[in-house]
Amino acid sequence: MNKNIIKLFLPFTILLVVMACKNEGVKEEEIFSKDIAAIKTKYAPDKRVALFNVEAVKQNESYVLKGESNLPDAVTALKDTLKAKAITFIDSIQMLPSADLESKTVGLVTISVANLRSNPKHSAELATQALLGTPVNVLKKEGGWFLIQTPDHYLAWVDDAGIVTLSSKDLSSWKALPKVIYTNITGSTYSNSDMKSQVVSDMVAGDILVLLDEDNEFYKVKYPDNRIAYINKNEAQLYADWVQNTKLTAESLVATSKKLMGLPYLWGGTSTKGVDCSGFTKTVYFLNGMVIPRDASQQVHTGELMDETKNFDKLAPGDLLFFGRKATDSTAEKVVHVGMWIGNNEFIHSSGQVRISSVDKNAPNFDPANLNRYLRSKRIVNSKNDALINLKSTPVFKD
Repeated sequence: MNKNIIKLFLPFTILLVVMACKNEGVKEEEIFSKDIAAIKTKYAPDKRVALFNVEAVKQNESYVLKGESNLPDAVTALKDTLKAKAITFIDSIQMLPSADLESKTVGLVTISVANLRSNPKHSAELATQALLGTPVNVLKKEGGWFLIQTPDHYLAWVDDAGIVTLSSKDLSSWKALPKVIYTNITGSTYSNSDMKSQVVSDMVAGDILVLLDEDNEFYKVKYPDNRIAYINKNEAQLYADWVQNTKLTAESLVATSKKLMGLPYLWGGTSTKGVDCSGFTKTVYFLNGMVIPRDASQQVHTGELMDETKNFDKLAPGDLLFFGRKATDSTAEKVVHVGMWIGNNEFIHSSGQVRISSVDKNAPNFDPANLNRYLRSKRIVNSKNDALINLKSTPVFKD
C-alpha cells in the first residue's frame, strides 16, 4: 500500500479506535446507571423513608461503587446483579448506621418537640417533627447533627440537643419501664409537685416520659436525659391505660381534631405547636393510637378507597380526603393536600390554620378551590397496611 495513503488513513483509524473505546466505556457506565436505578426503584422508591445514594465512579481501569445506604438487601442485590454481568467493581459503599457511632445506633427525643431538618443545619427546611419520648434509629453524625429515622421510617436531621443516643440494650430497658403520656394540648412539667414551682419544660400532647412515682395529684417522671419533673395528673395518663383504652373511632377522631381548631399552619409541623396539612391528620391519628405516614402523598397509599367521584355520601367521619392535580397523558398525579371528613358535608384541615370547610356550595364555609382539585377519599380506621402502626399491637414505646 502506498505510504501516503497509509498516512492519510492513519489519523482516521486512530480516531475510530478511540471512539470505539469511548463507546464501550459509555455502555458500561450506562449499565451501571441502569442497574443502580433499577435497584433504587425496587428497594428505595421513596427517598423520604429509604436511603440508597449510590453511584459508580470510573477509577483507572475499574469502577468504584460509592455512596451510602441503610438497606443491606439493596446493596447486596446491586452487587449480585453486577457480578452476574461479569462487571468488575470495587465496593466502597458506606453502610449505615455508621461505624463511628459504635453501639449507640438508637436514640430518644428528649425535648417536647424536636424539629427535624432536611439537611444538617438550622436554616434547612423543616421536614417533620418528633415528640418527646419518640424512639429513633440513628444512622450517622455530621458535626452537631444526627441523621435519624423515625418510627414511620421518615429520614431527617436533628441537632444533638434534640435526642440522646443509646445502645439497643439501653432502649429495650427504657421500653420496659412504666410511662406517662401527656394528653393536654399544651402545658408544662414542674420541678416539684406544685404548679407554682419552677417549670422544667413545656409539653405537648403525645409527649411520653418514664414514670418514677406518684405524688398526690402529680406523676413524678424522668426525661431521657435524666431530668426529673412532675406532671399534673389531670393533664396526663398512664401510657398502659391510655393505649389500652384508646379507641380509633370516627367519634374520637373528630373530637380530637376539633381540639386543634385554630392551630397555626407550620410547614413540617406534626405537633400541637403547629401543623401542616398532613402533619395535622398524622397528629389526630397519633393521639388516637395510630401512627400513619408523614406526607399526604404517602398517606394516600394507605386505607380503603371510598370515593373518587365526589360522591361524599359514601364517607364516614375520620376518612381522609386528598387533593391535588389529576394525572394526564404527560404528567403524573400530584397529591398536595389532605383533610379529614367530619360529616355534615364538612372536612377539617390545616390551611393557614386548622379550619373546617364544606363541600356544600350553599354553605358559608364552602371551599371551591379544594373541591375543584379533589382526588379521592380513603378510610384508614380498621385498615390493615404495613405503613400503619397500631400502638396497641406494635411496641413502639414499650416492649
